[in-house]
Amino acid sequence: MRRHLARIDAVLIQAVIAGALSFAHLHDLAEAAGQHGWKAWAYPVSVDLLLVAAWRRLRSGHATASGWCWFLTALIASLGANIATAGLLDLDDVPAWLRILVAGWPAIAFLGGTLLAHTPPPDETP
Repeated sequence: MRRHLARIDAVLIQAVIAGALSFAHLHDLAEAAGQHGWKAWAYPVSVDLLLVAAWRRLRSGHATASGWCWFLTALIASLGANIATAGLLDLDDVPAWLRILVAGWPAIAFLGGTLLAHTPPPDETP
């Protein structure tokens, strides 16, 4: 029992650290792309919430193409920010295409979250 608890604690600590680092990378990228103040903080929340919503759909046993599509969309956004802030992108001179992508992200996340939350799994369709 004690061994099991130690393993869970280690996994939770690792998850918190990884989540905090990813959150910071998403924030830094959003801020560099022109999203300042509360908007820079909201950006990582929207990415992570879409990832969680898609993961919940996949874990429900109804792993539809939609669930995988939105999971991969959010994962690419998160992973892209992590890689971009690793020195591969000059955060003082963000390209226009990335500024457009970051500015357009809320609409993408809203669409994905809405479809995941309000589209019933295949066996619940009326």
